[in-house]
Amino acid sequence: MTRNCNPFGQPVGETMTDWTPRPTPGDVTLEGTFCRLEPLDVKRHADDLFAAYACAPDGRDWTYMSAGPFEDAAAYRHYAERIAHSTDPKHYAVIDTVSGKAVGTLSLMRIDPGNGVIEVGHVAFSPLLRQTPASTEAQFLLMRYVFNTLRYRRYEWKCDSLNAPSRNAAERLGFRFEGIFRQAVVYKDRTRDTAWFSIIDKEWPLIERAFQTWLSADNFTSQQQQKQRLTAIRSAIAQ
Repeated sequence: MTRNCNPFGQPVGETMTDWTPRPTPGDVTLEGTFCRLEPLDVKRHADDLFAAYACAPDGRDWTYMSAGPFEDAAAYRHYAERIAHSTDPKHYAVIDTVSGKAVGTLSLMRIDPGNGVIEVGHVAFSPLLRQTPASTEAQFLLMRYVFNTLRYRRYEWKCDSLNAPSRNAAERLGFRFEGIFRQAVVYKDRTRDTAWFSIIDKEWPLIERAFQTWLSADNFTSQQQQKQRLTAIRSAIAQ
């Protein structure tokens, strides 16, 4: 493999003389087939979100989140009021296109325009959203916004290393595992080793094609059951 070298013969990274800082995420609405993303708005979304989260039989969905579970609608509304005003993380509500109701949230965070690095986080999907086509499409819509519109170079996913569902989700969506940062975080009175994953811009075209194929109408039965798995589609495209 050809490497760049400086005048001293030392290997250096790829030249980026044309690089410019990227825009920060904005108040955009991202339209999909199964869902759309809207900037989190307490008046429009908080009641629907709490009702959706209340469908869960217990509080286990919040174990690996920095907040929650919430005792009542007022407690969730207080939390939503705080995060809705944040620009980093920038929170978006996931709206089910059939019901028109908010059924989850996710955010863009640790936003680094100078280096073109951004992280998806605070993924709080209710039982009404999890394991549906909309849950995958919500992730795709945010990725596409980051890579195609904002033109970032690196998209990160981090989670508690003990959070097996989150780690599995990252790999299913096309993120590559990069390692464990030991004792990286203290939250909810416990320590956390953090698992790191990423997608970079060079990988995005293949990943985008796989999402588009998976989300196509031909890939679903009348009951919205997938015919091909996302990982299988991505592997086939890579060959």
